Amino acid sequence: MPAVEVVLLVAAALTAGTVDAIAGGGGLITLPMLLALGLPPHQALATNKGQSVFGSGGALATYWSHGQIDPSKVALTFPLGALGSLVGAVILLAVPPAVMRPIVIALLIAAAVVLVARKPVRAPAAQTPRRLALAAGLALVVGVYDGFFGPGTGTFLIVGFVVLCGETLTAATADAKVVNFASNLAAVALFASQGKVLWSVALPMAGGQLVGGMLGARLAVRGGARVIRFAVVAVSSALVVKLVHDAWVAS
Repeated sequence: MPAVEVVLLVAAALTAGTVDAIAGGGGLITLPMLLALGLPPHQALATNKGQSVFGSGGALATYWSHGQIDPSKVALTFPLGALGSLVGAVILLAVPPAVMRPIVIALLIAAAVVLVARKPVRAPAAQTPRRLALAAGLALVVGVYDGFFGPGTGTFLIVGFVVLCGETLTAATADAKVVNFASNLAAVALFASQGKVLWSVALPMAGGQLVGGMLGARLAVRGGARVIRFAVVAVSSALVVKLVHDAWVAS
């Protein structure tokens, strides 16, 4: 690739990794860049996963180092997130993803409204078997969704952990990265085994993603609920606009 394209891709990956670590939605930035390079859609999606897994991994490591990750919950949500992603990828082969578009638009709007209207949790709720079971179910269901369709995965995880598990926004964002990293890792393994990931593009972007993921996680930890709420609502709004636009173009 020309040097200017490499620089643009790394810059896009850095920005996407930062945004994704706080609120999800990094693919809104990187996927259009990959498509603009002329990659076929399936290869662009696979390459996007190949580079974004480094961002979610960097964010997860940073949240973990700041004490935001509960290991007992990870033992459930990580494998179920990975399993769900693989199941979703299999479903993708049988069902057109476009059928999900109107449902996801409605869910994203509802999630943003809930996040704005809900009073912030100052301290996390006590961990109970019921809440662990809800977290496990959320990881599996959203993992399936991420493997099948994808947009809004981070938003659904964050709102789900807040509403269902009584977590603070910061803790919910950290736990969302556990599932997100697991689903990305499973998807990358699947795509790479089929030779779909263009590593000559993914690896330069991976450096930007890694730095961005660590930076975004630090911003989320320091900025707390205010930064996360603003970012999630902004990303949700952008995703709704994109999905509506895609539906309009497709019609």
